[in-house]
Amino acid sequence: MVSNSMSQKVEPKRLRLFTHCFLPIMLMLSAAFFIGSAFVITDYKETILGWGSIITLQYKRSIGCKVQCKPNGSEMLPEGIISQTSNLEMQSLWGPKNKKNPKLSMNLLAIAVGMKQKESVNKIIKKFPESDFVLMLFHYDGIVDKWKDLEWNDQPIHVSAVNQTKWWFAKRFLHPDIVTEYAYIFLWDEDLGVENFNAKRYVSIIKEEGLEISQPAIDPGKSELHHPLTSRESKTRVHRRTYTKIGRTKCDGNSTGPPCTGFVEMMAPVFSRASWRCAWHMIQNDLVYGWGVDFQLGYCAQGNRTQNIGIVDAEYVVHNALPTLGGAEADKEPLTTHESHGRSEVRRLSYVELETFKRRWKKAVEKDECWIDPYQ
Repeated sequence: MVSNSMSQKVEPKRLRLFTHCFLPIMLMLSAAFFIGSAFVITDYKETILGWGSIITLQYKRSIGCKVQCKPNGSEMLPEGIISQTSNLEMQSLWGPKNKKNPKLSMNLLAIAVGMKQKESVNKIIKKFPESDFVLMLFHYDGIVDKWKDLEWNDQPIHVSAVNQTKWWFAKRFLHPDIVTEYAYIFLWDEDLGVENFNAKRYVSIIKEEGLEISQPAIDPGKSELHHPLTSRESKTRVHRRTYTKIGRTKCDGNSTGPPCTGFVEMMAPVFSRASWRCAWHMIQNDLVYGWGVDFQLGYCAQGNRTQNIGIVDAEYVVHNALPTLGGAEADKEPLTTHESHGRSEVRRLSYVELETFKRRWKKAVEKDECWIDPYQ
């Protein structure tokens, strides 16, 4: 009985203690929990929404930036800092910068040269005024210092590599992105007589005629003529076709390709910047003589090769046809046994490369299912 009465007295005390002490604390903790949860959920939602906005913005930006075609390797750079092209202008190490703007008027003359043709090269260079042309000399005999006595020697860029051809140099040092600022690229041999040639008038003519690829006509009376199409016609300013019979091919007004029309020789071609960009890609890195390329240059004529390729009769040259590669004297003295062997090897390899280029062209046409021949 005593124990029962004592337990009855204790129960109300525990109840009052729970009601007055623990219950308010639990209610306060619960309220704090729910209020804190609300803040956490709100913050979480805001975070989710924030990241969603960022993702949406990046997605929209990526869609807009897909139209930008950055050069390979520059994708991690901001577009405005990318300098994709260059030129051959030399800059002073001190003083004012060169203010010439090659985009407006400058052209490029590049020649493969050797000491034996120094006099001939000197005459050619003097026909190309510094105000309109950047000069580049490819020294295939490795001799550079012996040109210093010429007054213009500091004007050109000199590149030296022993026993290399003009096309070897051109493939490596005249990349289209380097020469893109020049309106026309003259890629000449050194054995040309230029008594009847004026470079400024020549540029004026090819601009007016819309010639993307051209060459000065060859004086047939003083030159070794390889192709009838390049022979000078005395009564015209420019001609684009020949009407003679060449081997089994009868050239007439209906002819649409080489050797009757749409053709220049590789000794003195002149390219527009657009046609050179195409031709540079056609030149094979390991085929250094360029044989065979001349017959396919029509594909780089930026349109109709029978109209955009031509021979300039008003400004013509003499082709002396001196076989300098392989060993030959400028005055055509008899070759030594070593020089004769070297020259015969050059000739042999030229024909080998011609056949190699033909095979590569045929194979490329067969494999490229998307390519359509515009002349077929």
